[in-house]
Amino acid sequence: MIAILDYKAGNLTSVMRALDYLGFSCRITNSAEEIRRAERIVFPGVGAAGKSMESLRQLGLDELLRELFSSGVPILGICVGLQVLFDLSEENNTGCLGILPGQVIKFPEKMVSQRGDLLKIPHMGWNKVDFVKNHPVTGDIPKGSEFYFVHSYYPEPAGQDLTIGTTEYGITFTSAVACKNLVAVQFHPEKSGKPGLKLLDNFCRWSGVA
Repeated sequence: MIAILDYKAGNLTSVMRALDYLGFSCRITNSAEEIRRAERIVFPGVGAAGKSMESLRQLGLDELLRELFSSGVPILGICVGLQVLFDLSEENNTGCLGILPGQVIKFPEKMVSQRGDLLKIPHMGWNKVDFVKNHPVTGDIPKGSEFYFVHSYYPEPAGQDLTIGTTEYGITFTSAVACKNLVAVQFHPEKSGKPGLKLLDNFCRWSGVA
């Protein structure tokens, strides 16, 4: 069974529907007992980092996530579920889980596209992800595939060894990371059509070893 973490961060039903469509057994839960029994964990999220961390701490899921990462359970972070894996987020000046070294920062003001157009924040809509390193979770996804984004902040890992995908939006930012049994993406694979479903399918078959 795949546990979809319920910490009041929204977007859970669309993840469950995508996994159901792919034929994988999953459950939305915040029960530590159920989560520990799960074969793998999906850690989604939308909204603000501060509120997300507050909910995780109240439910005791912050320590549980650290425990599961250390024990080698495959984990997939999505959107805010990526951002709060790092040490700190500029959003609400939030101390986060500290599973991954680095911080989450806000997009610069008045960014422009390559054509000189002023770019809106949040970054919202379809954009290309360049997978810069091979990884089982991104395998067989066509080069140049686009995914769906909604965010005003982006991760800045302490070292580039964590980055497996990048995206261009005024700047080039990290949009996918991997570390041991953990993969996390800034975009929403559950809303990204065939490439997103392929990524989810890959994750659900992944042993947790890169």
